[in-house]
Amino acid sequence: MTNSEKDDYLLNSLINKDEKGIAEIYKLIFPKVLGFVRKNNGELQDAKDVFQKALLQITARITVKEFTINSTFEGYLFTACKNLWKRALNKKKNRVTNPQVMELVNEEHDLGLATVELERWDLFREKLQELTENCRTLLGYAFQKKPYEEIALELGYNTGNVVRQRIFKCKKRLTEIIQRDKRFKKLN
Repeated sequence: MTNSEKDDYLLNSLINKDEKGIAEIYKLIFPKVLGFVRKNNGELQDAKDVFQKALLQITARITVKEFTINSTFEGYLFTACKNLWKRALNKKKNRVTNPQVMELVNEEHDLGLATVELERWDLFREKLQELTENCRTLLGYAFQKKPYEEIALELGYNTGNVVRQRIFKCKKRLTEIIQRDKRFKKLN
């Protein structure tokens, strides 16, 4: 089975509520999500909640409108889980705890935010492909927070400063491409 066929199988399993396929989704992707959540101050139950919520959001998004995943299904689901966990951590950080106050949870609001985040991610990945191969490579290293001097050595640039300038120009170009897209204003 090719990667594309596997992605189609996993997505269709989710849409059709195929238990065997959904079990495979859990087997393949949940351990990575659990590792990410644990590495970022979470527990097993947090990872289960985030994973379940991400699956529900993807399913809801599919039913609202047809869309295509421009990366792998695994990458898409993992990104959705990362975004949900980061948002949960931000909520915890900004929350004042008072045991007498019951917090109201608005699942529809969370679902809407997650859908917008996924659409932003899709737009970002799509527009990233419009950059030159060199810019994509430089930005890939930058997103991994690789030191400029290491990038310079690896790619044959004179200094880390040259790399910093090139990355800045690539980021600026990517920002311009994204902002020119008609979807950008809707997603802000």
